Amino acid sequence: MAEPTVLVTGATGNTGSRVVRMLRERGAAVRAAARRPGPEAGAGAGADGVRFDWYDPATHAAALTGVERLYLVAPVGEADPVPVVEPFLTAALARGVRRVVLLSSSAIPADAPGLGALHRLVRDTVPEWAVLRPSWFMQNFTGDHPVAHAIRGDGQIVTATGDGRVAFVDAEDIAAVAVRALLDDRPHDTDHVITGPEALGYADAARVVAEVSGRPVGHVPVTAGVLRESLAEAGIPPEFAAVLAGLDEDIRGGAEDRTTDTVRRITGHEPRSFRDFAKAHRAAWD
Repeated sequence: MAEPTVLVTGATGNTGSRVVRMLRERGAAVRAAARRPGPEAGAGAGADGVRFDWYDPATHAAALTGVERLYLVAPVGEADPVPVVEPFLTAALARGVRRVVLLSSSAIPADAPGLGALHRLVRDTVPEWAVLRPSWFMQNFTGDHPVAHAIRGDGQIVTATGDGRVAFVDAEDIAAVAVRALLDDRPHDTDHVITGPEALGYADAARVVAEVSGRPVGHVPVTAGVLRESLAEAGIPPEFAAVLAGLDEDIRGGAEDRTTDTVRRITGHEPRSFRDFAKAHRAAWD
């Protein structure tokens, strides 16, 4: 039986690009949607790249044509994404989409406002669904992220997490769970908390990066208020800066100090460790 056609929003992002690749490897028909679709979104390489902008409804119909399943990444930086996403989701269901896999966060339960409300919307309106709730990405330490910029800059990772620990997870492992949730014959109809194999404080993670890269890297703890102001000064919308600072404060209180067996249980392989990730990405800090 042919695999279903899957629309992947955020197809050039950390998880979306990997979901596109893995779906293509499984033989699924992929519609790779992004504001600027290019080779990394799969266009011309076994996936149908299409322009998609959450804030431009004129781009939505072409993205949804012939689609049966959807990998949903909410618009980045929206503290309350439901008003933006709900009209699109309604249109998707009307056009025949039956399964939606939503990327959420381990820090956002379904009874929370903002992204939690989107979790509830998917659960309550979509016939077949899954909500992925990954912990913090290992990729935050590489690429275009404030933590990565800090490592390559003065080597000082600034957070409001204190000694709180996080089970950082590789986006490859998140994407592998997503693909199973999208393609398995039986819908998962649940949320999946996805973590790496161990919980680390930012000081621990900085030590690993320093050992692997040979760079001096440390952790500078600040208050949530100081972090919120710093993020806002860096150009992050104040409402979203407050959300991010609040998440750090939750980590300080132990909210993310946990591991789960989701990656192994759903995919059959063990999740990648932070040290193995750091070794594989040593060049990111050159």
